[in-house]
Amino acid sequence: MTRTGWSRWENAQLIAQGVLEIGDGYRAKNSELGTEGLPFARAGNIQNGFHLQDADLLQPGSVHLAREKISRPGDIVFTSKGTVGRFAFVKPTTPPFVYSPQLCYWRIKKPPLLDPRYLFYWMQGEDFLRQVHQVKSQTTIADYVSLGDQRRMYILAPPLPIQRTIAGILAAYDDLIENHTRRIANLEERARLLYDEWFVKFRFPGHERVRLVESAVGMVPDGWEVVKLGDVMEFAYGKALKAEDRMPGTIPVYGSSGIVGYHEESLVRGPGIIVGRKGNVGTVYWSESDFYPIDTVFYVQTHLSLPYVCYNLSGQRFLNSDAAVPGLRRQQAYLLDFLKPPDELLKKFEQWARPLFREKFLLERTNITLRQTRDRLLPGLISGEIDVAGWRAGEAPEMASVLARRAVPLRRVAEAAGPVEPVGDEGMAWDSLWE
Repeated sequence: MTRTGWSRWENAQLIAQGVLEIGDGYRAKNSELGTEGLPFARAGNIQNGFHLQDADLLQPGSVHLAREKISRPGDIVFTSKGTVGRFAFVKPTTPPFVYSPQLCYWRIKKPPLLDPRYLFYWMQGEDFLRQVHQVKSQTTIADYVSLGDQRRMYILAPPLPIQRTIAGILAAYDDLIENHTRRIANLEERARLLYDEWFVKFRFPGHERVRLVESAVGMVPDGWEVVKLGDVMEFAYGKALKAEDRMPGTIPVYGSSGIVGYHEESLVRGPGIIVGRKGNVGTVYWSESDFYPIDTVFYVQTHLSLPYVCYNLSGQRFLNSDAAVPGLRRQQAYLLDFLKPPDELLKKFEQWARPLFREKFLLERTNITLRQTRDRLLPGLISGEIDVAGWRAGEAPEMASVLARRAVPLRRVAEAAGPVEPVGDEGMAWDSLWE
């Protein structure tokens, strides 16, 4: 259904007019990938933005062959093979990368008709996803939306000023989420660097007065103990909780891949440490809040500093006891060497690290709230249900500053409430979300 004042444009016509380009990725040979060059982005690198730090690199000698398949600011990225339906937007600050064949890009070449960021949000809405569902074919390997099918789709959009208003509202949420995400990464790095400085490089407060001595794990500061992991902690079993048995709630449920759902009651008081037992063996997770570990994980019981234990376990080399079904046996883990610094030093590390962990936790929960609000606004805005036509240039609220101010009460909510779980739309009005 076309909204009043909105236009429907056929992609084929826009392409013929030179307004829109829809392309796929570069088909690189394995020999073209190396240790330097531009990131070669695949579907796995697209998840709530770009995650290119682990991407393969297309060697400099092959980059010129990619040509149009190198990212440009304003591109909308769409995963069209395998995991269909992830989106990302290339900002001016996004480092350039090369598209793989798992990705398609939609590129506005002549801007007067369509705002790129509006198109990015519109593609996440019902109109576009319905078209994807209609043409999505299943190959012998995975789902697939062909380039030809995408070029035969259509776009619905209001006049350009309204497009920009809609995009500005939603982008303000994403920009604040991105800002928080950078702060979270900074907090993680600070805590990790502090651990490495004190407990790996042994440059802890007062280290100048402590000599290094031989031990079972190499040279360590005098007075530090090397014990067995089982001497200082217990790996307690989680408890089975099938997805169909979980009741709606705010308690995170942990499996060996991390949070796998939510439940109404906890099994363990937070903060706590979770260790993968089956599947993803030896993965280590930190939960600031109360949590429910299922039977594919252990949770740690110890009198030692939890932040120190968490980092130490992350560096342990746990053995896989079952080649067919990856698993971790407690008795094997208990035999691992564990470096135990003096209690006074662990207490100092706790005093430094715990505020960083807490701040990270609050930012993560604030981001969850922001994403939920954005995701409820998006359908109403791109369908015309939320009318912004009366907003003229200069009269629309400066959303970035508004949200920055509102992040303060959101943090207070995060401090007082339990972990946030997505909730239903019942009783939720658009104006209440906006106000």
